[in-house]
Amino acid sequence: MDRWEGKLAVVTGASEGIGLAIARAFVRSGLNVVGLARRKKKMENEMANVDGKGSFYAYECDIANEQSISNAFQWIEEKFKTIHVLVNNAGVGKPGKIMELDFEVLKNAIDVNLTGLLLCSKLAIVLMKEAHEAHIVNINSVFGHQVYISPKLPYANIYPATKFAVRALSEVLRREQNDDNIRITNISPGAVRTEMMQQSLGNLERLEILEPEDIANAIIYAIGTPSRVQIEELTITPAKILS
Repeated sequence: MDRWEGKLAVVTGASEGIGLAIARAFVRSGLNVVGLARRKKKMENEMANVDGKGSFYAYECDIANEQSISNAFQWIEEKFKTIHVLVNNAGVGKPGKIMELDFEVLKNAIDVNLTGLLLCSKLAIVLMKEAHEAHIVNINSVFGHQVYISPKLPYANIYPATKFAVRALSEVLRREQNDDNIRITNISPGAVRTEMMQQSLGNLERLEILEPEDIANAIIYAIGTPSRVQIEELTITPAKILS
């Protein structure tokens, strides 16, 4: 990780859960981090007491909104000139069947999980071309590999479709950016103790599921590998299967 010290990482959805854990891990590893999320004050409060060589910058951004994303990356370009690491973590999922949910709810999931990720990647790649090497990490899901529908996992609806699309998009970008020293990794977690999972499964205290820090550790591993190594996919699941 030494080669990333002092470099700039951008993390979307950094106000809670996986995104917050990633931001903390990066700062402790010496990266400077721009956190993008709608809850700017929450990011600032959560990161206030994190010790590390890196610095944290909170920027209010709605990943479902094209103009909001464009404004954020314009600010990043003006302040930092380049980006070395992008973690596309922001994601949403709401319980319910497709035919029971309003179209706007389904569209919002597409806007955040796929369209926002695509725009962030495009804008980041432009700035990454100024770097010696760069890395994009997409927080995908086991739902991007298989559709699970059960009473305990009721938020499937459009969510798996967005995650399958992210996996395909990652492969396309990986091939397109092959000559630009930009590596692209998909991280596909199973059940993680986050606000979204809490909304889906209810009380998580009794469940032995993944912690956000487990995913952050996987990302530290992935970006810490030598530049000659391309980790395309990491699937991470709880040791005990949910039943």
